[in-house]
Amino acid sequence: MARLPMTVAGLLGVERKHPREPPHWYLAVLGTDPVAQGRGLGSAALHPVLERCDADGVGAYLESSKERNIDFYARHGFRVMRELRLPFGPSIWPMWRDPRGP
Repeated sequence: MARLPMTVAGLLGVERKHPREPPHWYLAVLGTDPVAQGRGLGSAALHPVLERCDADGVGAYLESSKERNIDFYARHGFRVMRELRLPFGPSIWPMWRDPRGP
């Protein structure tokens, strides 16, 4: 409970870095149970959302809290925008994906 104020401050700091423009889908939470990783489940969850982004011509934005996931998202067209270092917390990698044409 003592860390709650720091956690909230960190989350608010990340939120302040969230791009306001251009219009985009914010992929707030995506995860796969570690025992099920490597089976294509994360890609299967991402696919329909990214397909919709492409159809609507809008980008997609997410924050990865695990550096090892950067390559996974890069395979789906995301690029790291920057690294955010949270005080007393993990690094966060905001990532952006431009829509793909038909």
